[in-house]
Amino acid sequence: MQVSLPPNGGVGSRKGEQVTAEVTGVVEIGGAPARLRRATGLPVAFGGLVEPGRPRIRITELSGTTTAALRSLAVTSGNGLGGKAVALARPCAVTDYSSSRQISHEYDAPVAAEGIHSVLAVPVVVRRRVRGVLYGALRSPQPLGDRVLGAAMAVARDMEQALVVRDEARGLLAAVRPEPGGTQRGAAWEQVREAHAALRALAPRIADPELRAELLAACGLLTASRPADGASLAPRELDVLSWVAAGATNTAVAERLGLRPETVKGYLRSAMRKLGAHTRGEAVTAARRAGLLP
Repeated sequence: MQVSLPPNGGVGSRKGEQVTAEVTGVVEIGGAPARLRRATGLPVAFGGLVEPGRPRIRITELSGTTTAALRSLAVTSGNGLGGKAVALARPCAVTDYSSSRQISHEYDAPVAAEGIHSVLAVPVVVRRRVRGVLYGALRSPQPLGDRVLGAAMAVARDMEQALVVRDEARGLLAAVRPEPGGTQRGAAWEQVREAHAALRALAPRIADPELRAELLAACGLLTASRPADGASLAPRELDVLSWVAAGATNTAVAERLGLRPETVKGYLRSAMRKLGAHTRGEAVTAARRAGLLP
């Protein structure tokens, strides 16, 4: 192996952590392989998440591949390069996959079919549990340097944060789910509303459009299903109304979103008009009924 792997710190410091069979809900790996290709310059990337109830990952997303040989491949913890990364909970890499003595070779056939040689595998670790693996590869047997490894690890950390956000969104929903015959708990719902507003305020600061879309999708988990013919608001109108729903004044909303108070007022007036509301409170109520706010 030619890559210098960090003995301590970051994703690479979690040696000995076990793969979890418990995945909270179904979370798509989405555009992470494409982001890894852009960040590292590697021509091929792929990845997948740990399957519920099983100590293995299922490769579901491919980027830059020329065959379907790797799609739906199940990689068991400890086997191959990705399985080794899962078992050790740290990045692993080989210069020539088929001839490496540092890994087992259960998956040589699909790797050869895709025509890749140098491969790195970076685990995605959330709260000390391996949740998935991202791979990057070259079609020639040549060393992968520290810059490539560092860039791949940065993409994995971004994915870890996306999974954390989604987990927390689901946790908030579980906390406010009413018991049979009961009612939704007010204090818990206020926490959900504040979290929704904070997540929406964070989204515009994320430069990567795919990560931003994933964050907004997590926000969507906190709202009710929207009717097909329901009202719609522009992103900034919804950002403003989210904080208004959490009890913030126009000045406070402006500070949270980095806007001028006059701009906040303009967004709020526009949202009220679209919702057919005459007051801030009516606008919030209408937005909740439309499934725009939790």
